[in-house]
Amino acid sequence: MRTIQSEALTEAVKRLCIRANIELPEDVKSCIRVSLKQEDWPFAKGILEKIEENYLIAEKKQIPVCQDTGIACVFLEIGQEAHIEGDLKSAVDEGVRQGYGEGRLRKSVVLDPLQRVNTKDNTPAMLYIDIVPGDKVTVTVAPKGFGSENMSQIKMLKPSDGADGVCEFVIKVVEDAGANPCPPVVVGVGLGGTFDKAAYLAKKALMRPLDARSSISYYRELEEELLQKINRLGIGPQGFGGRTTALAVNIETLPTHIAGLPCAVNINCHVTRHASEVI
Repeated sequence: MRTIQSEALTEAVKRLCIRANIELPEDVKSCIRVSLKQEDWPFAKGILEKIEENYLIAEKKQIPVCQDTGIACVFLEIGQEAHIEGDLKSAVDEGVRQGYGEGRLRKSVVLDPLQRVNTKDNTPAMLYIDIVPGDKVTVTVAPKGFGSENMSQIKMLKPSDGADGVCEFVIKVVEDAGANPCPPVVVGVGLGGTFDKAAYLAKKALMRPLDARSSISYYRELEEELLQKINRLGIGPQGFGGRTTALAVNIETLPTHIAGLPCAVNINCHVTRHASEVI
């Protein structure tokens, strides 16, 4: 059994909160550059050039790539041979508190959904924990802005709806969202499990590199099909038209009940932020 002090977790979360809000992952930047080369609508091309300029300025000046620095979604993959000494949740929240303070990041969390009083330190984090083999802890921080989060939906499809029903629902969610989530978007799709697990899968799908397609050939083909159909919607960068409405569609699945086909769609804007460390 390997012991990890909670302070190490706090420090990792703090660093990742700052890094994720300033530096886009290389796979996201690469997708934007590829889209820029492929886009033939001049107005859309100009928007993509501004998006590229924006993330380059953010990196150079070490400032947030977007003013909405999001709610801190923290994913922990904890090795079953690792023991975290101290209060895990408090350690994560302290990392968010320090990261958003030292990084001068916008605090966007309210303590109660209806009373709407700001917590003033962006806590608590939205915490997701998986137990995995080994004695290490992988920490991923994914700040989630709500321009895109608000456009997400879930639907309990019938098994008879099949792949066609899934495609129809995913495309409708993107079409309904329109320009609101600051396209080009990344579309995370969760299929299977239960009502709550499908939503978790959709959010986790957004963590997968955009150049990594599903390891299952059937879903890999479905991802490509959905991406093509979504880009034919013509919404385009920032909603001004063009062929680049989405950068990628990522699908994650789980076994489910014989009577169900849960389908969740979690939308992310082109600022698909996430950063990881292994402790």
